Amino acid sequence: MNPSYKLEAFEGPLDLLLTLIEKNKINIYDIPISEITEQYLEYVSSMETDDMEYMSDFIVEAATLIRIKSKMMLPVPEVNEDGEGIDPRAELVERLLEYKMYKYISGQLKDRQMDASKYLFKPSTIPDEVLNYKEEIDVKELLEDVTLTKLKDIFNDLVKKKEDRIDPVRSKFGKIVKEDADIRKTIYDLQAFGLMNRKFSFRAYMERLNTKMEMIVSFLAILELIRMERIRIEQDDLFCDIQIDYLANDIAPIEDLSLS
Repeated sequence: MNPSYKLEAFEGPLDLLLTLIEKNKINIYDIPISEITEQYLEYVSSMETDDMEYMSDFIVEAATLIRIKSKMMLPVPEVNEDGEGIDPRAELVERLLEYKMYKYISGQLKDRQMDASKYLFKPSTIPDEVLNYKEEIDVKELLEDVTLTKLKDIFNDLVKKKEDRIDPVRSKFGKIVKEDADIRKTIYDLQAFGLMNRKFSFRAYMERLNTKMEMIVSFLAILELIRMERIRIEQDDLFCDIQIDYLANDIAPIEDLSLS
């Protein structure tokens, strides 16, 4: 299949060779010299220019490619002083890599030149009092003896002082949260439960509650209702469950409760 490409103005023969290598997706370290030479000569023969100085560079490179191609066709390859085979393409590869590096650098410099054209400069407008300001403390002199080791020691000292300020006992305490408890409302709810159930287990009633505070307040409410003679408690034996009997036939309103 014959290669098809658009004729362009290349900066030189190496630029043309790099373009052919990239278009054909060829490994630059393993150039198929016969194929590249054929494409290179086809392009050179298509060039239309009267500038012989420009054309001479391409013709010299064509001769170099043909020479490399002929060396690779020899039955016995050239060897160096160590007896190792010399790749005729090595010098060409080295030149292409060097040219590619300079081409990349020139592109970077061109981009920077274009970016530089976007910057605008203006005369300095810094006030004289700011321009002539001198620090009272010479920072360089102040930090002259400071080293990384000293900074590390200072940091460790600050961390130790912070740790020393932490109480090893109280720092591990949990958060104390104030729980709202309404003894009057608890007495009212206990009466409503007693009026509905009449006789119930103290343990079963306590298991309905969620927090220790609710249990404590409920226990106080039971004591208060015993004092008011609205409930009676019974226990068959020591450590047995307590049975609560609700004696009243109504519920004392919250506003009528006077706790002593």
